[in-house]
Amino acid sequence: MSARAAVVGVVATLACAPALRNPAPLGSAPTSGGRSAAALLADADDAFARRPDAAAVRNAVALYRAAAQADPADIEGLHGALRAAVWLAQRERSAEERARRATEAVELGQLCGARAPEDARCDYGLALGLGVQAREHPSTVGEGLKLMVQRLRRAAARDPAIDHGGPERVLALVLLRAPGWPLGPGDPESALEEARKASARAPDFPPNPLALA
Repeated sequence: MSARAAVVGVVATLACAPALRNPAPLGSAPTSGGRSAAALLADADDAFARRPDAAAVRNAVALYRAAAQADPADIEGLHGALRAAVWLAQRERSAEERARRATEAVELGQLCGARAPEDARCDYGLALGLGVQAREHPSTVGEGLKLMVQRLRRAAARDPAIDHGGPERVLALVLLRAPGWPLGPGDPESALEEARKASARAPDFPPNPLALA
């Protein structure tokens, strides 16, 4: 997932619409066609690997969701669908479709966290979902930025190596670009500290030195 694209820029006015709502269920109707969760995940991974083909990524979301339905105890399908939904929320041509995918990403992040509350991937993915949602639904920025910081800090504490130091890298960008207290969580000094952590963790991953710069 593109961390930079998921970070919301500074806005002049912060509205107060809730960033989290009760997520829509995955659905109870079978969509697997009799295939196992493992087979669906393999097909979904193949479809997602065909980026930047947006149609393939849309198919990947459906396959990941089907895998999540086929194995209610696992989060691989939810996590995969979340990554693909964030990708689409950044790239769909229609503003309406970008907004829909952003909302879907947040809901998938919540469902992921409900299945695996201790898994850092759910926290990190939800944070990115909140980022694209705030861009497409500006009224959620106020609460969304605060929740992003909370989830990113928790993901960094649990598994900072995700996405080549992603939790610390995204946290640095959020803290740098968000308004400071009392409007938001912005803190340039803390942003620099987090960027240094990410760069030290994966110095050869280009987004990390860029975030530090």
